[in-house]
Amino acid sequence: MVTFATRSNADLIDLNYEKWKADPASVDEKWQAFFEGFELALTTAPAPKAPKGAAAQITSSAAKQMNVSSLIYAYRSLGHTQAKINPLDEVTPQNPNLSLEEFGLSESDLDAAFNSGHFLDGQPMKLRDLIESLKKTYCSSIGYEYIHMQNTEARRWIQSKIEPAQGSIEFSDAIKTRILRKVFAAEAFESFLHTRYTGQKRFSLEGGETLIPCLDNVLEHCGRLGIKEVVMGMAHRGRLNVLANTLKKSYEFVFEEFGEEYIPDTVGGDGDVKYHLGYEKVIETKEGHYVEIRLASNPSHLEAVNPVVEGKARARQRILNDTKRDKVLPVLIHGDAAFAGQGLVTEVLNSSQLPGYRTGGTLHIIVNNQIGFTTTPKEARSTRYCTDVAKMIEAPIFHVNGDDPLAVVYVTLLAIEYRQKFGADVVIDMYCYRKHGHNEADEPMFTNPDLYDKISKHPPVSEILTKRLIDEGTLSKEEVAKIQKEYETSLANSLDRVKKAAEAKIEVKKALAGSNAIFQPKFNFDPVETGVGRDILGTVVQGLTRLPSHIKPNRKIKRFLDTRKTAFENNEPIDWAFGEALAFGTLLNQGTPVRLSGQDSERGTFSHRHAVIHDVKSDERYIPLLNIDKDQARFCVYNSLLSEAAVLGFDFGYSLDYPRMLCIWEAQFGDFANGAQVIIDQFITSSESKWGRVSGLVMLLPHGYEGQGPEHSSARLERFLQSCAEENIQVCNMTNSAQYFHVLRRQMMREFRKPLVIMSPKSMLRLKDAASPWEDIESGSFQEILDDDKATASKTKRLILCSGKVYYDIRKKQEELKDKTTAVIRIEQLYPLHTAKLEEIAKKYSKATNLVWCQEESQNMGAYTFIAPKLEEIFKKKPAYAGRGESASPAVGVMALHKKELAQLLEDAFTL
Repeated sequence: MVTFATRSNADLIDLNYEKWKADPASVDEKWQAFFEGFELALTTAPAPKAPKGAAAQITSSAAKQMNVSSLIYAYRSLGHTQAKINPLDEVTPQNPNLSLEEFGLSESDLDAAFNSGHFLDGQPMKLRDLIESLKKTYCSSIGYEYIHMQNTEARRWIQSKIEPAQGSIEFSDAIKTRILRKVFAAEAFESFLHTRYTGQKRFSLEGGETLIPCLDNVLEHCGRLGIKEVVMGMAHRGRLNVLANTLKKSYEFVFEEFGEEYIPDTVGGDGDVKYHLGYEKVIETKEGHYVEIRLASNPSHLEAVNPVVEGKARARQRILNDTKRDKVLPVLIHGDAAFAGQGLVTEVLNSSQLPGYRTGGTLHIIVNNQIGFTTTPKEARSTRYCTDVAKMIEAPIFHVNGDDPLAVVYVTLLAIEYRQKFGADVVIDMYCYRKHGHNEADEPMFTNPDLYDKISKHPPVSEILTKRLIDEGTLSKEEVAKIQKEYETSLANSLDRVKKAAEAKIEVKKALAGSNAIFQPKFNFDPVETGVGRDILGTVVQGLTRLPSHIKPNRKIKRFLDTRKTAFENNEPIDWAFGEALAFGTLLNQGTPVRLSGQDSERGTFSHRHAVIHDVKSDERYIPLLNIDKDQARFCVYNSLLSEAAVLGFDFGYSLDYPRMLCIWEAQFGDFANGAQVIIDQFITSSESKWGRVSGLVMLLPHGYEGQGPEHSSARLERFLQSCAEENIQVCNMTNSAQYFHVLRRQMMREFRKPLVIMSPKSMLRLKDAASPWEDIESGSFQEILDDDKATASKTKRLILCSGKVYYDIRKKQEELKDKTTAVIRIEQLYPLHTAKLEEIAKKYSKATNLVWCQEESQNMGAYTFIAPKLEEIFKKKPAYAGRGESASPAVGVMALHKKELAQLLEDAFTL
């Protein structure tokens, strides 16, 4: 549909009106609604009363009335383009598409009366009064964008909230005073730090202090509306201010972190800078409600925290049994440049209404500094607004002037009410500015002299709001001065206490005070009995293979289920997917819930899982793992959106707040995990070290060289191993279904949680040699190292160590050679490496003269560079390398070369 922004006259309306009269369905839905409303107004509205004054005449021209209706629609659609939303604008913007001439009207029509249609309940108004009302509503300190929404109910709800008020904002004196107090608190905090800690980075909120009264009213309104928890994510700018003035982290703790001698307590690892740390607090609102707020820890990677917050919120909703998703509110605070520039924003928006990832709507607050480091908006985006990306999910967008805190609070309350009613995302775009450079040591005049000359002359928001409240009689000058002094004194007293404590060498802080870090036992190799008795396995197998009589599966699926049932009855080996299903089923049976998500996870990329059965005629879904036992825990499986970063981040966040659930993210191919590298590097491998945040997330990354080319071979094992330190994660590359069964169960049965990275198989899924006997499932535990049960230590001359699928290639080659003097040792868990077991093997095979590390990956990839120094230390000799040579790409692109390379590396394994 052509918008009013591009329409030059009324011809288009006339053309579409004629089409609509002939056939309503022939025009766009928005035109249909427009003409229906127009004709309804003409046919059902009461005869307009004559306006006061003889000069006003009632027009009977249908064309003129239609033009006036078009003008109303245009103000609703385009009014934001000439709203006073930018505090740095010296002149109010004008949009020529809202001029009278654009609608076939002139000044001579200003005193004529017209029906106002849906705008003000159809009451007749002089055109000049109608335009004035439209300007007050749509062109004040708030610019509303919502006409792009196709949900008629949602559009009309917004209209019903904003249009009757015609731009007026009615708050009590108490509320206005509280808003001013919050502005003073924000400004005093930044000013105090700026003068006391000159040159230290703090990424101040100066210029955007209105965020603090905005967040204050988020919590207040959450209390009123029954929202129990807020899960929040934000970048570093303004974070310290939010911690102090919203989450009530004491000034003493904040000041202590600025001290030159400050060394933080950490759970383990190295900690992080103060403006990355998370925090949790229960806040009592002024009306006596309690709201728990959880600020997620996050790195400097802008917007990376977004999916983590969504996952945490979803987990909290599960814990609270919040099935309506109206008790836990995700709040994301963005920068303007990042919201427009970071693709992860779009991925998270796209996930907002999907079954496995929706959280009932997110409140997005953009602190629009109108700059990104040194980059201006015209250099940073191709759209008018940084928020235009949010239109993809038809979210309403409220642009608002940050210099008008009352307007900001007004749209904040409106936004939360919208979220609660429609369960959808909503965006507040708070236009403000950044007083200093990117950080306090950065000089913005180097690159943006005009902008920063304007900012240097701009009055602070407290001065603007103070004048307004004094002028209208809300407060006196003396009362304002008293409030301001109160915050300055409080800050000074807190700093004084910290200094005195430091001089007296008194510990002010408590261990990890105010953080959301979690203590847990250290990693250990203590065996965990994860075997399951035959009776429980029988119950699980029955649940996995039984279908309701009305479900008619695909015949191949029927055979798939029958094969599993027969395998149990006849004690036949268990393939990889069956081992996984048994691990899930036994955990569920024992009360541990399971969540699995990823691209095509329901069926499995390789048609191996079939966690969801579809009726061939009705497409009704049936999930066997939900039907193991009547008292079982819940199983959730979701085909995700086609994203790695957003989904992995979501599942990581979920695992943080719901640790008793086995939470799994599966890549379609392990190679694609690099699309989520920021989440892997900044959260999964390092969050315990940086923030003390504990996760038991499992990553399934299909990995293996089968001649399928460079994008379907490698899960980049080397990248995970390079990140291994301080027992931060577990990396496994296993060789049989029993090992997989036990490692999944072990993940939930220890006292500590560590992320588990599994190089999961492809061809090995159906390899008979990788299938395990039932006795290996019924007893025992996961084995980090698997010795060669066919080798005789005294006769062993060659020791080949390997990990994963290449083991079966080595065995096949050994059989061809009829080699009886080689032992093949499998390292099933590469990290943490069980060195004690390897030392036992080194002693056992001390007579072996040849030590070889064999891998299918290239020499500069895979496990070689990680494992070789460790093997040399344990075996007292450097291992020979048998594998592919160094390469820039993970694998060759044709099968013939693949086979040639495999043959050579296997030859090397037995001859080097």
